[in-house]
Amino acid sequence: MDVSICIANWNCRDMLRACLESLLRQPQGVGLEIIVVDNASTDGAVEMVACEFPEVNLVQNAQNRGFAKASNQAAQLAQGRYLFFLNNDTVVPPNSLEKLARFADVNPLLGMIGPRLRDADGAFQISYRSRPTVAALLHRTALFRWTQFFGSAYRAYRRTGFDPHHHGPVDLLMGAAVFMPRAVFQECGRWDEDFPFGGEDLELAARVGRRHPIYYFPEVEITHYGRVSSRLNIGFSTESVATGYIQYLRKVGTPRWQIGAYKLAVSLDTPLQLIGKVLEYGCRRLAGRRAKAGKSLLAAQGLWYFVRHSYIKFWRA
Repeated sequence: MDVSICIANWNCRDMLRACLESLLRQPQGVGLEIIVVDNASTDGAVEMVACEFPEVNLVQNAQNRGFAKASNQAAQLAQGRYLFFLNNDTVVPPNSLEKLARFADVNPLLGMIGPRLRDADGAFQISYRSRPTVAALLHRTALFRWTQFFGSAYRAYRRTGFDPHHHGPVDLLMGAAVFMPRAVFQECGRWDEDFPFGGEDLELAARVGRRHPIYYFPEVEITHYGRVSSRLNIGFSTESVATGYIQYLRKVGTPRWQIGAYKLAVSLDTPLQLIGKVLEYGCRRLAGRRAKAGKSLLAAQGLWYFVRHSYIKFWRA
């Protein structure tokens, strides 16, 4: 077995079908197995996989255990030399796995390999990043963004640090598609299950990167629709991403006072962002921009959930 593809799924039946079809209904050039761990979907995803893709190893969880735990379940069952952790909202072109496996074979010291990601319209997605710092994360809050404090740190993290044509070592890979030797995964430790959803890809890449190079490989391109599952449960995803950044900073050794400053900034900033998104929603509705208004409303709903339910969990993270 060359490659074990590990997919965590929650209520993305149609996207998951397209992903599996791209892997199984066209040549990939390697011996592969697919392990889907379903986190208690209610949209018929389990039945779809069982009926249409009987060759897939399907695991059904009785509850939503989160991305990290589901991915570890899949990896525990894997038999391939390589593990390919793949989001359920991706489409993989023919022979992509052969290219990844061949590149990994001739570069055995690499710890993780990430392909280039494109969105549904074909535009480049950020496929790798520099390590996030407290300064970069602070700039995401409204106060520091308006004043332009830490703007250079944020741009280095989110914008100027990504070149879609770069071919070489990077700090961190996006978790939508991560290819790695199974031996490296076992050596460096599994996905950290303290992360329910969000931040676990940053932490795993940081941990693997202490021992092995992390490599961006744009010769393989994968379509990634992005944020499909998170939009279905915007409150959970907003809370989890916020706490995920805190957990990441703590696990990589960020001083406690810096983490405390970031928590305070986010706590003060969230109500301001909520007001801003509500106003943005109203303006977009009046302008007839319904699709944009829908995105503003979704963001506002996530922020409202965070204000009502998540402060204590955020500060305990």
